[in-house]
This record gives sequence, structure tokens and C-alpha cells, in this order.
Amino acid sequence: QQMIKSGRRNVSMLTIAPTGTTSLMTQTTSGIEQVFMPVYQRRKKVNPNDKNVNISFTDKMGDAFEEYNVFHHKFLDWAQINGYDRKKVMQMDNETLQALVKESPYYKATSSDVDWVAKVKMQGQLQKWVDHSISVTVNLPADISEEMVAKVYKTAWEWGCKGITVYRDGSRTGVLVAADSPEKGGKLMKSMPKERPVELEAEVIRFKNANEQWIAFVGLFEGRPYEIFTGKLDEDTRVIPKSITMGKVIKVVEPKGSRYDFSFIDKYGYPNTVGGISHMFNQAYWNYAKLISGVLRNGLPVEEVVHLVSSLELDSQTINNWRTGVERALKRYIPNGTKDSSGTECEKCGAGNLIYQEGCLLCMSCGYSKCS
Repeated sequence: QQMIKSGRRNVSMLTIAPTGTTSLMTQTTSGIEQVFMPVYQRRKKVNPNDKNVNISFTDKMGDAFEEYNVFHHKFLDWAQINGYDRKKVMQMDNETLQALVKESPYYKATSSDVDWVAKVKMQGQLQKWVDHSISVTVNLPADISEEMVAKVYKTAWEWGCKGITVYRDGSRTGVLVAADSPEKGGKLMKSMPKERPVELEAEVIRFKNANEQWIAFVGLFEGRPYEIFTGKLDEDTRVIPKSITMGKVIKVVEPKGSRYDFSFIDKYGYPNTVGGISHMFNQAYWNYAKLISGVLRNGLPVEEVVHLVSSLELDSQTINNWRTGVERALKRYIPNGTKDSSGTECEKCGAGNLIYQEGCLLCMSCGYSKCS
């Protein structure tokens, strides 16, 4: 009866869906949202042993990477309309591509080029005709001042925007370590058991080190590295199938001393044991491994152990290769968001605020990482 008497009012008549990601999925226009970049470069890790692999560069850890361009679909459409062959554009070198971008309507018109405050004012002009807030992101560079960020927010309020999204480059990459985290500042974490358990869960890690195939067995206690055995993959360790990534390292006490065996379950469900993995590698590797394992067992955070290993001054190239192998094997256990305390600077922007993400250093200022 109330609706018959007074009519009814819809909560919302007009709304605009988020168009940035949606336009990429649907290959359509992004509306008032500017193109982020018409073309940009990404990097992926590749296996040097793969057929027809294209290696752009190899880092100091021996990892090989391929760089490739990612194109905005509308930029390619524009190029094709203007007489350029789509496939040839995708194969252009960077210098030629940048020259083509300068000819396009996207030049000086991407999200990082526009006047940020003017963009918010435009959103405000549209807002009075739209019931819901408009999903538009103001993309700001990493070195933007607090005053400018404040001005963007204030302008949005002054011009009647019902919502505003601000993204500072690099601000959401990674997860920071909490201020009260026991890992902060390189403090000792909870100690491991001083007496080694008879059996330890172990992860098998295979990697390429100085153009050689290496293997590492990392004994784990409650998910944290407790000990490590690593060295070149040879005929003794090749008997472990590539599909095996987990198993157990078992300490066997004998009259002449002790040894460590690796036990695993094969794909058929049968138990297998490789005896004496502690004696399979170079004796010097074993001696240094005992030292590193002792440090791990005393609860030093993994990132500090990695720094300790990298700082070792070793004369033999063979041992230096081992050192690099240990670093690579242990970095994967550094918690995401852990701040690097070695003083390393970003290769791209020179900033010193780096964190670990998936075992790789990531710059929080510009977002650069060798692994991305």
C-alpha cells in the first residue's frame, strides 16, 4: 500500500563496474581508466637445457631468464589500423617499439603521465550522474610525496567522489614482517633441539649451479631448515628419481661412526633408501655443511645464515660453487616479507629497502626483482 501511495525508489539506477582488469579480460576499452602502459617488459625464469630456449641474461646465482614484451590489445589494434603488421610489431626491439609508441595516441597519455588531480576532478564531474562510487585508480610513482597523496584524497572529497583508489607503485608488493616478529632485527628465534632426531623430514632441491647440475637435501624440523647436504649431482645421487621432492634423512650410528641415509617412497608406493648421502659429496663440502648445520640448529634466522654463507672468503673455486649452492638452497626458506639486512641496493633504482619474496630480493621502492 505504501508503494502504491508513494511509489518506490531504486537504491541504484546507474553503476560502473571496475574496468581496468575487466577490459584486459574482455579485450575491450577501459572507459575513463587510462591505459597503464601500451607495452611493457616481463621476465621469466627458463631452463637452459630446454630446446630452443631464449636466454636474455644469467644472474650471478646461475639462474637464466628470458625477457619478453606484453602488449595492450588496443595498442596492437591501433598499429594494425595504421598499416603495421601485428606480428612484426610484437617482434620489434625495444628502441623501435618506443619510437612507435611515440607515434600512437597512448604517448604521454598513460596512467603515470596524466595529471593526477585533474583525473580526480574528471571523476567528480561524472560522479553526480552515477549512484554508486566509480572505480578509478590513481596510479602514483614510488617517490610521490605525502603532500600530493593528501591532495588527491582531498580533491576527491571536494569534488564529491563517493570513493577513490590510490596506488603508489610498489606499495602492495610482498608482506611485511610485523614489528613484534621474532625475526625482526636478526634476533635469534626458538632454538632447535641440540640432539639431532634419528629421523628428519627432508626436502630434495635440484638446481643449476655454475652450469652444473646440483642437488641438496635439506633436513627440516617443524618446517624450518635444520641441516643441509649439497653438492654436484653424480651417478650416486642420480638414482633418486626427479619426481621425488620429499623424504627423510635418517641418522645411522655404526661402530666406526655415523652416516646419514635418505629414505623415500617411490611412485609405486615402495620404500627406497639411498645410503650414506653424507659421504657422497666432496669432503670439504661435508665439513662446511656441518658448520652451517650447527648454525641452523642454534636458531639463527635463515636470512642471517644466508648472509653468513655469502660472506665466507674461500680460496677454492670448487668451494665457492658449494657456497653459492647452499645460498640458493636456503633462500627459499626465508619468510616472505623479511627485510634484507645485508645493505644490498636495488640494481634498478639504487634504493636499499629490499625484502625477500619467494627467495628473491624485491625492491619496495620500484618493485624490481630479478625473478619477475
